[in-house]
Amino acid sequence: MFHEVTYLILLNTGIIFEEIKFPVNRLKIVGLKEVLEVSKPRIIVLLVITAITSMYAASILIAHKPLDNMVLLHLIVAGALSSAGSSALNHFYDRDIDPLMKRTSTRPIPSGRMAARSVLVYGLAVSCISVIYAWVFLNPISTFFIALGIFFYVIIYTVWLKRSNWSNIVIGGFAGSCASMAGWAAATGSMDVLGALVGILVFVWTPSHFWCLAMKIRDDYAEAKVPMLPVLIGMQKTSKYILLNTAILLPYSVMLVAFGLGYVYLGVALVSGGLMLVYHYKLTKTPTSDFAWKAYKVTAPYLTIIFVGIALDAAFHFPVIR
Repeated sequence: MFHEVTYLILLNTGIIFEEIKFPVNRLKIVGLKEVLEVSKPRIIVLLVITAITSMYAASILIAHKPLDNMVLLHLIVAGALSSAGSSALNHFYDRDIDPLMKRTSTRPIPSGRMAARSVLVYGLAVSCISVIYAWVFLNPISTFFIALGIFFYVIIYTVWLKRSNWSNIVIGGFAGSCASMAGWAAATGSMDVLGALVGILVFVWTPSHFWCLAMKIRDDYAEAKVPMLPVLIGMQKTSKYILLNTAILLPYSVMLVAFGLGYVYLGVALVSGGLMLVYHYKLTKTPTSDFAWKAYKVTAPYLTIIFVGIALDAAFHFPVIR
């Protein structure tokens, strides 16, 4: 009787993913915390910000019309679902190497708080729902980029490149670009040159950002035999690649004013990109995990800042080139 009552209580307060076996202490209950963890909410927020700021900028600068709030809401839902689903699939695929790395060893699957099969089902379901939702409520171009983002993150980065080639994060970074392009297309129904260039900002930024993190947790990646750049060529050379990548990012970001962005964006790009360049130069002089973490903290907010700058530039537009 006690077991039956306990089971009924658990059934009404959580989600039971494993086969129910008595005694009761064998039951695995999954709550909101675990679902959020496999969804990677920080990545969701970052990608949604790039999508909505891109949509706003495209509405004002290209479509020349006010922001459509209903389309914006549908973009947020579809974008959040696609990011959550692909992140969960990343958790599922990496279930064998996550226990080997200190940073990921406490994730829901390796810690035993969530069954791998449950994460797989959740990831596949949410990813498919995001594409269907986008197809119904957004336009075909936005839907294409949402689906492409899932494909790049799950198949190209996670399954193919992450464990086989140092270029994993370079090529895989295009997944983040798809969020911006989906937002741009949500406003315009197409993809123009400026929209593509804005999206590629994410692609160019990603190596500087992720290689700083890889320097911080180099030993983890080495233990798991993941060929991140610091594992293959060491800290000193990696710091130089980071500086080189940022030296490409800064003029690339400034170059966007030639395609229609204005002085507000230019100021944001120069200040934020310049700060990254300074820290990444210092990193070459002190290529340690501790300083790499400091550089990572400078690099991490860049994407949010630059895309908010794009939106502000659209709101207060003073074109550099007329």
